[in-house]
Amino acid sequence: MELKKKFLLWVLSLCFFGAVAQQKTAYKPLKLGYSIGLNKINKEELQNAKKAGIDYIEIGGWNALLDKQTRAFILSDEDLKKKIDEVKLIADEAGIKIWSLHMPYGKDEDISVADDVARKRTLSTHEKIIKYAAVLKPQIILFHPSWYLGLNERELRIAQLIKSALELNKKVEKINAKMVVENMLGPQLLKSPQQERPLCRSVDEVTEIMGRLPKNIYAAVDMNHIKNPEKLINALGNRLKSVHIADGDGLAERHYFPCSGKGKNDWNAIFSALYGAGYDGAFIYESAYPSLEAMKPCYETMYTNFLSNIKEK
Repeated sequence: MELKKKFLLWVLSLCFFGAVAQQKTAYKPLKLGYSIGLNKINKEELQNAKKAGIDYIEIGGWNALLDKQTRAFILSDEDLKKKIDEVKLIADEAGIKIWSLHMPYGKDEDISVADDVARKRTLSTHEKIIKYAAVLKPQIILFHPSWYLGLNERELRIAQLIKSALELNKKVEKINAKMVVENMLGPQLLKSPQQERPLCRSVDEVTEIMGRLPKNIYAAVDMNHIKNPEKLINALGNRLKSVHIADGDGLAERHYFPCSGKGKNDWNAIFSALYGAGYDGAFIYESAYPSLEAMKPCYETMYTNFLSNIKEK
């Protein structure tokens, strides 16, 4: 009888420690990253980022390479290549990897624009950046689905977005990256009496558009662009391949730092949704952070709170 009790205790201990090990694997910490403009990348910045526990960056600010009037590149092909090669060298020396490229966006860089001449010009700009940025070996290429829309043109603009996404994804896959489309801010359909919010403004619209895109085109969720972002993450599941981390209220562009105490996001619910979706990509801050050194402690606080909440349940 005593031997049987010992055997049962041994089995229970195996189950317990196995469950603990499984939980650690299931909720493995994510690698940290942050968004930075191309022209702000320098040796000191990235070395400090690495010292602060940051492993990845998302490179934005590509609009700065375009003439404001003509939208043509202000750099020659040779100078563009040189600039991107310099960024690659700086990142490599600092031990920082390029997680993603945030492609140009705005009224004049709208991949859903109805005018096909303008749309093709925009695609040409994006394709050139992808070509020269291939040396950076980004894992993700992120696109805004649209700029603000006129009235009653939503279906046309969705069709144009899909057409553009199919063309752009060929270039993205050619450099062994994944294309993602980001959700946009849109608490109400109308921004003004003559203007609608961008595409991908709600859970329903994001899932509808993703359902019309091939499964090798994915989604990114900006936590500042929607109230209760965990609902969108849950709806996307494994179509989620990148994130923008910021706090907000879903009503306006806030980009609060998650640990500032200003936003309304439920980070326990967000972490739960991320792990439920199988997300294992970088945790990319796109927020008004107080310093590089604040990012890792903030993440660790949110992550620890999430684990504690799991244990309590």
